[in-house]
Amino acid sequence: MAELPKPELAVFLSVVVVFVAAGIVGILQLRVNGDRYGRLLAPLISLGVALEAVLLIFRAAAIKAVPLTGLFESMIVLTMVFGLIYLLLGIVVTAVWFGSTMVWLILGMTVLTAIAAEPSAQASAIAATPWAVAHGIAMVLGGACIAFAAVCAFLYLFGIGKLKRKEVMKVLGKVPNIERLERMNILAAGAGFVLLTLGIASGLGLTTLLKTGLVRWLTDVKVISTIAAWGLLGVILILDHIGVLSNKTRTYVTVAAFILVAFAILGAAVLGVTQHNFSV
Repeated sequence: MAELPKPELAVFLSVVVVFVAAGIVGILQLRVNGDRYGRLLAPLISLGVALEAVLLIFRAAAIKAVPLTGLFESMIVLTMVFGLIYLLLGIVVTAVWFGSTMVWLILGMTVLTAIAAEPSAQASAIAATPWAVAHGIAMVLGGACIAFAAVCAFLYLFGIGKLKRKEVMKVLGKVPNIERLERMNILAAGAGFVLLTLGIASGLGLTTLLKTGLVRWLTDVKVISTIAAWGLLGVILILDHIGVLSNKTRTYVTVAAFILVAFAILGAAVLGVTQHNFSV
């Protein structure tokens, strides 16, 4: 992170400070009479998203291309999407545990973004093609949808656990009702499946431009993880449609799909086991 140009470093450090503050507020609002702290979340997340937009503008100006060519830029966009999801759904979903979980997720993604931070690299000619732009956008948005589905799954399991222990008052007004969480989980999983389908299809298109060969593309760890997550989502959507899948099983499989996507987006790149690269 220290290798970033000074203007980018200053903006990114401001982003980190803002989201750390939001994470602290997320903890404070769970305390008794902590609802008043929750009013600070929307302004803080809005500020953080705006700062990230400024950072992307800096990156776009530096590489003179759509800033989706590197892991750092992709992580910034992913964090922005999480922030926008929170701001939009926060209008209708006011349960404090939902807000806290979302801001902790955003903070966690920001920490991972800091790990992936690196100076901008000149984009390759492939990065400017419609295939590459469509691939990058579809994968980032698909990852965001799956992460949101995982948040809903976590809150569902948390709420069900409390209800089974007859601790109704500990979830009443703090966690969205179980039926709403079920709907949000399946809708987010469905959207993630569609977007991953587009991402995989556009990735196939990229193989013809890169001339890497289909076999080499399919044996890339990042691609394998993505296809595995896509397959899991497809299975749970089919089984859910025909009514043979329990809600609890769907939530566990959703979390498994998120782990695979998280590894595909960040883990494979950090470990150096992927050949995905759109910079020169």
